[in-house]
Amino acid sequence: MQIDTPTIPASLEGDSTSAAQWLSVIAVAVSAFAFVTAEFLPVGLLPQIAHDLGVSTGVAGLMVTTPGVMAAILAPTLIVSAGRMDRRYVFLLLTAVLLIANVVCAIAPNLTVMLVGRALLGGALGGFWTLATAAAPRLVQAKDAAKATATILTGVTFATVIGVPLGTFIASFASWRMAFAATAGLVSLALIAQVFLVPSLPSASALRIADFKALLRRPHTRLGMVMVALVFGAHFSTYTYIAPLLEHDFSLSAITLLLFGFGLIGFFSNALTSMVISDHLKKSVAAMVLLLLGAMSSMLLLEHSPIGETAGMLLWGIAFGALPLCFSVWIQRSTTDLPEAGSAMFVSIIQVAIAVGSAVGGTIVDRAGVHADFTLGLGLALLGLVTLQRLAVLERPATASSLDCACDASAD
Repeated sequence: MQIDTPTIPASLEGDSTSAAQWLSVIAVAVSAFAFVTAEFLPVGLLPQIAHDLGVSTGVAGLMVTTPGVMAAILAPTLIVSAGRMDRRYVFLLLTAVLLIANVVCAIAPNLTVMLVGRALLGGALGGFWTLATAAAPRLVQAKDAAKATATILTGVTFATVIGVPLGTFIASFASWRMAFAATAGLVSLALIAQVFLVPSLPSASALRIADFKALLRRPHTRLGMVMVALVFGAHFSTYTYIAPLLEHDFSLSAITLLLFGFGLIGFFSNALTSMVISDHLKKSVAAMVLLLLGAMSSMLLLEHSPIGETAGMLLWGIAFGALPLCFSVWIQRSTTDLPEAGSAMFVSIIQVAIAVGSAVGGTIVDRAGVHADFTLGLGLALLGLVTLQRLAVLERPATASSLDCACDASAD
């Protein structure tokens, strides 16, 4: 069933975004909540799953690496293959695949079957995020595009506030399999919301490989993608293995509360950042990367101090609650003429960072310990900050006459 929402671009419908349009944004946000909950569910359950499947913690980290690899490959591939297909139907198809993926994970008898389920999730994930970040401005009036993006990304923070901790909580009294089954139920609700609330989103033109080449020829866009890769790599090379670090000082229920706090403070960080990001994008990115550096440093320096580690987790939540929004707006501004290509590249870069970061992090954890892994994360975050400074330098000589398209406009 499809609601009778007008399919013309939102910017042509009037000055005010309608209630139906906001409901469509909320439906996509609910879907984002389901996707992120499913993607990072293993983070809080890694020791239990590793034990039950008979593998090491680092090898179990492949449950995070595999979706990242698949999403990185399929984000551009799916969007090119979709051609001019109505994006609404692509949303529905990808969410159905996510449902199947969670069922497979819930019944997986061994790591191989588990990774098949996680690969299915990754394939759906890459396509979903490409469409979600590109579709946000189309669902509302032009003046509300940033708010729509922030609302959809609120689904990410809600997943860390409720979804991932809830999965850990369910596993504490039932099993990790039940946590995956509950996530499958959540995905079903997201699918129903899409059916009834997301309008038709016809594509005016099919995406071409040449569009990606055009973006890669732009120095500002290339360097921006490098910055995103470094910062996300810093986060996921360490956060994926946060449970093994915390389990020495906290019980499973206490870790659940820490993850809840991480996500809750991230939710408020996302909301507050959305109010200032339009005028202070570079400053927002710099502040959040510095907070990320501070958080990871405190986790190392204050190890075995429950108060110190709790403070570090909360700082981390503030940083990562805002960074996806900051980077999403950054890429939207630098690829305004090719939004779906920019979104696909953005998703691919993030998923490569997740895959490589979690894989390298797992190898380091198994061979050298968590401390060495966090040292790597600190180095990557510092390089991300240096890249941001280079982007600022790159923009300084630019003048209004030299910027002949919106794609390489200043981030602020």
